[in-house]
Amino acid sequence: MSSGDLTGDAQAGLTPPAPGAPALRLHPLTILVEAGRELAAALVAGTAALLVGGAGAAFYFALTGLVFAFGYHLAKWATFTYRVHADRVELRRALVGRSVTTIPRERIRGVDISAPPAHRLLGLAIVHIDAGSEGGEGELRAVSRAEAERLRGTLLRGDGAAAEPAAGATGGKGAQVLARARPRWYLFAPFSGAYLLTPFALAGSLLGALYNLGDELDLIDDEQLARLGDDVAGLPRAVFLAVALAFAVAMPVVSIIAFALFNWDFTLRYGQGGTALVAERGLITRRSVTLERRRIRGVELADHPFERAAGVIRLNALVTGLDDTAHRGSLLPAAPRTAAVRAAAQVMGGRLPGPLVRHPRAARRRRLVRAVGPPLALAVAAAAAGRTWALYPALAAALLAVPLGLDRYRQLGHATDGARLSVRSGSLRRRRVVIEHRAVVAWRLRQTVFQRRLGLATLTVGVGAGGGAYSAVDMGEHDAVAFAHGITPDWVAPFLADEEP
Repeated sequence: MSSGDLTGDAQAGLTPPAPGAPALRLHPLTILVEAGRELAAALVAGTAALLVGGAGAAFYFALTGLVFAFGYHLAKWATFTYRVHADRVELRRALVGRSVTTIPRERIRGVDISAPPAHRLLGLAIVHIDAGSEGGEGELRAVSRAEAERLRGTLLRGDGAAAEPAAGATGGKGAQVLARARPRWYLFAPFSGAYLLTPFALAGSLLGALYNLGDELDLIDDEQLARLGDDVAGLPRAVFLAVALAFAVAMPVVSIIAFALFNWDFTLRYGQGGTALVAERGLITRRSVTLERRRIRGVELADHPFERAAGVIRLNALVTGLDDTAHRGSLLPAAPRTAAVRAAAQVMGGRLPGPLVRHPRAARRRRLVRAVGPPLALAVAAAAAGRTWALYPALAAALLAVPLGLDRYRQLGHATDGARLSVRSGSLRRRRVVIEHRAVVAWRLRQTVFQRRLGLATLTVGVGAGGGAYSAVDMGEHDAVAFAHGITPDWVAPFLADEEP
């Protein structure tokens, strides 16, 4: 059955309620949670009104916002129902026009449970149903924690006997924990780099909010901003140095705090009787992501030079039809390499293929040329034009590109163990993927003019999961053909027969 939104009375009649599938509503406390969010906005408006129009205007804004928010969300709650059928999930809305969102159960990739602070305080949770790009998605903004776990068990296992802990718990009785973040892992945040710019983001958000508020209240104009800029430019150099030093110190500290808040007690474990992987994280907002193991086609181990120097790596799952893979597919954040490799091996059901086979020496020459060539060409152009200011930086870049090219070569590799294959490439962003043989859907063998002269080729494996395609760069031409033939002989053999004299 196809999925999507059906709007109107006639369309809604296409999916009549089936016997034995009762209409369920969200938890009544969802009215308070959603109205509270609207009230926060009303309080902001009331504060602005207090500065402009006095206490009477502030009270009017706050009261109007509260009444409107409560009434609106009461109507939304009363006109929204959901049903879980044997073959589909239906979300029905009838606030203004009638609409039905149908999600086929066989396409459901995962059921995520999250609990922001207000929901956790009231014993509620948000359930997000993901059926991939073709199956659609749905969200239940507030149900009880018990109902959230019942839905996860029902939709992923096919019955209602879920034995999962509520969002916010760290693991059920008997559940096998594959990995759990330790406090020292939070110190890896500065190496990952993703959280280092948090102080700048916070400062930018604060300045933007102050500017918007001042503009709305007519407290600032272009002349005042110009005077402020002149005042800042006239500050002593020591002040700028102090601010720069403060940000330099704040960057790693705030990154650790942000990483800890987002990944607090990160736990990866088996769920649903061993048929799913459950990743839980978060201190303020607790999030639980569930992935069906039968849809996991492989894993990805990624890092960059700073993470490699610290012995840190990130682990992601390659799942068929999964949206938002950067977050929902994360099996481990920045973690020690040994822990990530051990977890990856458990997810894949055995040791990772290895050791990786190194690529021919001709690949090293090609990696060096591709790394050194652009800055060296720029240096030649700068010398010919007499631009010494560009010549020396270009020569320095070419010199620094030599170790980069050598490292790019060292990271190349491939392997197979008869059930799984692995390819690795990259230096500034090194990525090693491990893919089940049964997940391979296509091969692509590509040779440029320069690769043909060196006897090299790039073999790309097509997978219906993750990024869709992963390449083994600069393999030996015959090695690439043999590698593909060893994994899918029936596909490659006809092409080899055509090449025989």
